[in-house]
Amino acid sequence: MRIPPLAPKPGNRFPGARQPSLQAASIEALVERYREASAKHGLLLDALKTRAANKEYGRVIAIEKELRSRGAQSHACLLRLLGDSAPGTRFWAASAVLGFASPEGERVLAELATPPLSLIGLSAAVLLDAWKDGTYKPR
Repeated sequence: MRIPPLAPKPGNRFPGARQPSLQAASIEALVERYREASAKHGLLLDALKTRAANKEYGRVIAIEKELRSRGAQSHACLLRLLGDSAPGTRFWAASAVLGFASPEGERVLAELATPPLSLIGLSAAVLLDAWKDGTYKPR
């Protein structure tokens, strides 16, 4: 007897999948979604709500992938997010800009990595070390 494969639940997306709603969105709309998802990810991570944080991680990665596909048009928007009030947003924006604006990304990661340390700060410290020793390559 052949067992059919399980179909994903409606609305579930695999992290990184290009979603039609993302492809149709303007850069400004994508940046706002990115800001919201990255801020929420940071809050959930610091609250040790890892399952919920992992869901936001998938959203952040998918939006970031779509922003990267838009090329240089999205760079200025990502650079603006480096000054956002949410540490999670600053972390994700800093990691995203390392490939085209490394001094700005490094500065924000270093700021996040200073005490008092949070999980986002620890992530920033680890990412900054990996960037400096060449083991982290921006997507």
